[in-house]
Amino acid sequence: MNFTISNRMSGVEGSAIREILKLASDPNIISFGGGNPAADAFPIREIAEIANRALAEQPVSMLQYSLSEGYPPLREALGAFLRKNDGIGRESDRILIVSGSQQAADLATKALVNEGDAVLVEEPSFVGCLNCFRTYGAKLAGVPMDEDGVNLAALEEAMAREKNVRFFYTIPNFQNPTGITMSYEKRKRVYELAQKYGVVILEDNPYGELRFAGEPVPAIKTLDTDGRVIYCGSFSKVMAPAFRVAFLCADEGLMGPLVVGKQCADVHTNVLFQHICAEYLTKYDYAAHIAEIRELYAKKCRLMLAALEREFHPSVRFTRPQGGLFISCTLPDGADAAEFVAEGIRRGVACVPGFAFMTDQKKPSSFFRMNFSTPTDEQIEKGVRILGRLTHERFGS
Repeated sequence: MNFTISNRMSGVEGSAIREILKLASDPNIISFGGGNPAADAFPIREIAEIANRALAEQPVSMLQYSLSEGYPPLREALGAFLRKNDGIGRESDRILIVSGSQQAADLATKALVNEGDAVLVEEPSFVGCLNCFRTYGAKLAGVPMDEDGVNLAALEEAMAREKNVRFFYTIPNFQNPTGITMSYEKRKRVYELAQKYGVVILEDNPYGELRFAGEPVPAIKTLDTDGRVIYCGSFSKVMAPAFRVAFLCADEGLMGPLVVGKQCADVHTNVLFQHICAEYLTKYDYAAHIAEIRELYAKKCRLMLAALEREFHPSVRFTRPQGGLFISCTLPDGADAAEFVAEGIRRGVACVPGFAFMTDQKKPSSFFRMNFSTPTDEQIEKGVRILGRLTHERFGS
């Protein structure tokens, strides 16, 4: 049968990252392409302990339908945690548990964006959310990045130029794909611009707890005095991505349509995994677990950065993240990262070319993303050495 695909989906291409991850199943490929947590980061023993106890003591409530808003003990625990640790949570803010932070972006878009409305995004940005915005017929307007976050002049120009700007999507901490952290001064100015032009801010913070260098920077949400910031967080990088447990914190005035959108999507997020997150957050040493993950990723990041400095041609620039999972490498002017990555894959090392993270994926890009959390230390050393030889072949004098 020949199917007629909807306008909403016909123009959306699959994620280049997912295609590269398919290659990673080949044992001969070293993958720097994904964004998976390290296998050593999962608190497996504690997860099993909590799950076994829950299924033994309260099986019906763990296996029955639940509230669309989320498991009440988890929402309560998260509210207390955010207020105490991050200064997040106005009196009128509410928490909604979602199935992965990408669903938070999907629900926000569903609630706020009509076809043809503008969504401003950092450029480059997370491909999963870019595709989400595309499926709702949003007009994507990319705003370039500086070394300390989004370019403010370009952001204001876009806010003034574009019609019906519904929100600005940003990943202020250890941005995907660049690894850049937005300065506090820029966060304040971003919020001021959003107020000036009447724009909502969608603040995505899936990596915020993975800081292993530098000083913490308050979230944009901490500046929110009028309810225009939708703040998203996730347990994927600190507990287990298979849980698909994340959350958003938004003004109660927006919560109604968000909850209805959630009901239309999947009714509610997995109850057992919500329970595990709530128990771990309140009855286990969550801070010690986070500290272990930070130490693990700090070591892996240092190892990759040292290898890049040693093996790459000096004409190739790369970011030095203070946390998160990613390093971005930029080739000399005029070089096509897609072609470079393709040759790297032929030699047994997979990265993600920069075009995947752009609003216009047909334009060539000179950068590519590398992940340091998933590969082993040996794979980091060997993979960077292979790519390093390639940089000297292409860009050596």
